[in-house]
Amino acid sequence: QVRFVESGGGLVQPGGSLRLSCAVSGSIFSINTIGWYRQAPGKGRDLVAKITNGGNTNYVDSVKGRFTISRDNAKNTVYLQMNNLKPEDTAVYYCNPFPPTDWGQGTQVTVSS
Repeated sequence: QVRFVESGGGLVQPGGSLRLSCAVSGSIFSINTIGWYRQAPGKGRDLVAKITNGGNTNYVDSVKGRFTISRDNAKNTVYLQMNNLKPEDTAVYYCNPFPPTDWGQGTQVTVSS
């Protein structure tokens, strides 16, 4: 069973940056599309960005131009570079295939002054 372990979250001021990492146990090459999702307090879990094996990416409008998703199949790792963070980006962030399967623990991102 493939498992996903997210890391890199933390507390950052508005306008700051964070880079999230997702270590995948097993080969991610077999997973065509992988996404980063987030769940804000009191809200559902939503897709933020996704990337295919061919490198095609998609983002929700609220993060376009600020977030960048990437994947390194050789390292079985998926990344999410987040710049110009806003308080509304505060959430627990998860990586998972698209569509999602079994969720990991996620990593908390808090944007606050």
